Amino acid sequence: MKKAEGNESIILGIDPGTIITGYGLIRINNRKPELLAMGIIKLHKFDNPYQKLGLIYKRIESLILEFSPDEVALEAPFYGKNVQSMLKLGRAQGMAMAPAINRGIPVFEYAPRRIKQAITGNGNASKEQIAKLIYNMLKIEGEPESLDATDGIAAALCHYYQENNPTLPKSYGSWKEFIRKNPGRIK
Repeated sequence: MKKAEGNESIILGIDPGTIITGYGLIRINNRKPELLAMGIIKLHKFDNPYQKLGLIYKRIESLILEFSPDEVALEAPFYGKNVQSMLKLGRAQGMAMAPAINRGIPVFEYAPRRIKQAITGNGNASKEQIAKLIYNMLKIEGEPESLDATDGIAAALCHYYQENNPTLPKSYGSWKEFIRKNPGRIK
């Protein structure tokens, strides 16, 4: 993992979508992640698909300019039966990674199942379970406003865990087993 000044790095996580794109920025300071920002890019109001893609590019570019991330982690689209949906998601993902590529920032992709496993220990965890664990881990107050934003944070955290522990644990048999082996992740 590339380091910013001193022992610090910033990771931008992105959950690309054609209706909502979620993002989250975390700072790793002395091996401890902390939340910098999270949010969503709402695209459902726009009919023109190219306008949507332009908005994704511009917002991600503005986040890069504001926070200067060292790396970008994206959730890769999962393979579905609808080819048109896959093409649209692929375009959104391309526009999300293009600003980073233009600035020479390394980009990493993770399958949704891998991200879920990195955060919860279970590749089949729900978005709500992931959001709750992220809020607990990063000590975020309140309830998650957008599961797409927490998915962006999850991508960033997955990358951090992957880079710092390349042999992530296998899926756990139960939540009880996960909690027993990961007491620091639960409040």
